[in-house]
Amino acid sequence: MKDKRIILGITGSIAAYKAAILERALVKKGAEVQVIITSAGKEFITPLTLSTLSRRPVISEFFARNDGSWNSHVDLGLWADAMLIAPATASTIGKMANGIADNMLVTTYLSCRAQVFVAPAMDMDMYAHPAVQQNLDRLRSFGDIIIEPGTGELASQLTGKGRMEEPDVIIEKLEIFFAKQNELRTKKILVTAGPTFEKIDPVRFIGNYSSGKMGFSLAEECAQRGADVCLVTGPVALQTKHPRIRRIDVETADEMYEAAIAHFPQADAGILCAAVADYRPATVATEKIKKDSEPLPIQLTTNQDIAASLGSLKRKNQVLIGFALETNDGIVHATAKLKKKNFDFIVLNMLDEPGAGFRGDTNKIHIIEQNREITSFPLKNKQAVASDIIDKLIAYLQ
Repeated sequence: MKDKRIILGITGSIAAYKAAILERALVKKGAEVQVIITSAGKEFITPLTLSTLSRRPVISEFFARNDGSWNSHVDLGLWADAMLIAPATASTIGKMANGIADNMLVTTYLSCRAQVFVAPAMDMDMYAHPAVQQNLDRLRSFGDIIIEPGTGELASQLTGKGRMEEPDVIIEKLEIFFAKQNELRTKKILVTAGPTFEKIDPVRFIGNYSSGKMGFSLAEECAQRGADVCLVTGPVALQTKHPRIRRIDVETADEMYEAAIAHFPQADAGILCAAVADYRPATVATEKIKKDSEPLPIQLTTNQDIAASLGSLKRKNQVLIGFALETNDGIVHATAKLKKKNFDFIVLNMLDEPGAGFRGDTNKIHIIEQNREITSFPLKNKQAVASDIIDKLIAYLQ
């Protein structure tokens, strides 16, 4: 935690008193802490207390004085190594989830490039309400880490889940996060993501439903842990966040093959998450094919096998991870692919499992290793799934 720059966001909750304890613990561990507090938060704890603990002025409003000076949410978002909102009320969580930038805290959140941690605090019925849970799920889909509240006696004198997690537990989660940032330092990782599009004519193509979300989550996770990442992606609507990710955009399987072959030799590991088309039209029409009453036959030819090619090139000091999306007999098919492609381990998704597969924000995976050991994971958001996969990769690299 030493010299880490932390934005501590405080909102209008009785749990704001815990924020002072949290702030003091962060400062004692050597972190620089910048507090941003909402107007409601100041009703529960004073800026004087907080600024005394951090030795920095507390920020609350956009404009500091009536002399034209103002607080830059952009500069704060670039300054931080992490942002922690504790306590986070239902109101603030809702604003964050829906981009309602009507105060300094949420505006800074929207500008923040660093990892965001959210520690909810509210009454049990509020926390359990579908609207709040939906907003929390949306924050998870953005990559935010939700620090689940504890169960116990609440300010309402009811007993249930909703009280903000204790400061020492929150500190531990931050320490684990920062410790992980060095796990892949000096490593180079190749990640493939998204679909490929194979042209039929200038306006039509053969493709699949891959959104690229899983591959992008893996790239961000690797970069977050210190790796230099080469991300080769098919056509997707996603953007990378981490500056250590070098993105190469391709469209066809042939283009992805060329990029992967070129960059894998320099990599310590390859993660082949892209949904690459196995076939492409043997001929591509130069003009748009007009509709006719007769059936349109399309002759297909086989694309080059990226996974098999990289598997044959893999050195002993390299790790290669494959993916398999199956509709039936998943373990059998994935195990066969693991051996055939020379993967170190393969990640299996079953399309018939709710929440798994293309497009969604969640996934349910099974990791199969060369020794036939199988590790199955529960349904998680794709950021958490990426963390599980990279934990396994690190074990192999070590």
